[in-house]
Amino acid sequence: MKAGASGNSGKAAQADKAAKADKAALEGGPDDLREQIVPLTAPEPASQQDLKIPHRGGYEHYRATQRQKKTPEGKVPVYEWWERTEIAE
Repeated sequence: MKAGASGNSGKAAQADKAAKADKAALEGGPDDLREQIVPLTAPEPASQQDLKIPHRGGYEHYRATQRQKKTPEGKVPVYEWWERTEIAE
C-alpha cells in the first residue's frame, strides 16, 4: 500500500512543479514571438496566468493551455496567443 501512496505523491509533486513553472513556451502570435521561451513573473500558478507581452507598439496576449512542451530548459507550460491590443497614447 505504501508503494501506491508513494507513486501518487510523486505525481502530485510533478503536477505541483508544473503549476509553479517559472518559464513558458509561446505558441502562435507574431512570427518573431512564436516558439519563444519567456519568464513567468506573477505569483499565481502558471495555469492561472495570462501573459501580456509588450511588442511593436502594443501587447500580445497569451493564455495558458493544459499542454506542456519539452525544451532544453525542461518541461514548460504552453501558452496560446489569443489577441493583440494597442498601447493607448
